Amino acid sequence: MYKYKINEQVDSSFKEFVLNIQKEFLHNSQSIHKARNELKVIKYADINTIVKSFKVPNLINQIVYAYFRDSKAKRSYEHSLLIAKFTPKAIAYIEFYSSIFLKQSYFISEKFEYDFTIREVLFQNDFEDREEILKTFARFTLELHNDNIFHFDYSPGNILIKKENSTFIFKIVDINRMKFFKLSQEDRAKNFSKLWADEKSLEIIANEYAQHHKCDEDFIKQVIDFTEADKKGKQLRNNMKKIFLNR
Repeated sequence: MYKYKINEQVDSSFKEFVLNIQKEFLHNSQSIHKARNELKVIKYADINTIVKSFKVPNLINQIVYAYFRDSKAKRSYEHSLLIAKFTPKAIAYIEFYSSIFLKQSYFISEKFEYDFTIREVLFQNDFEDREEILKTFARFTLELHNDNIFHFDYSPGNILIKKENSTFIFKIVDINRMKFFKLSQEDRAKNFSKLWADEKSLEIIANEYAQHHKCDEDFIKQVIDFTEADKKGKQLRNNMKKIFLNR
């Protein structure tokens, strides 16, 4: 059994592609990321797509995602439609079931032909047009926030950038974990924390953000403090894992 939905704005021929995605994914070798989930580039109807195959959930979540909560694939698809101007174009999602259990799920989108991610900009001090890109990124983030979007995985690898002439176009990915609400200044500052940027870069970003949004004087400090807290929290969790693994 399966459930699926296809974006009404894409060609109807994609139905065949979506329904056969398990076979297409298995026989395709263009993997661009493989960890907990796997992403592959698959061409169909002269369009390069990104197909994200989500890891089979544990037994409890197989039931939870089947009956009580939307799967990650479905959430990725629906979020993409809600915030279409910020993401690569959504094509479809599909879920495959065995009896009452959700087994496999896929989210399919058009491939955004980006030139680099914000990671390269943040961690290469000599990156071309670095300061201008960081300022543009700040304004892009402000636009997200003003549209009441909080991206829980707002990390360097999930922020794609394409240069067109003298402008920079941003898109976000990995969007199954998002919330939509009116963000406070604290929420806005906290949303930069997973960038793990150095203090000088954060100052450029936060200062540009504050130039276009009314912020209290401590906004830049908040951005830096949230980032440092996230780094320390991650390090603590890693240290605890090592302790238990070495027992």
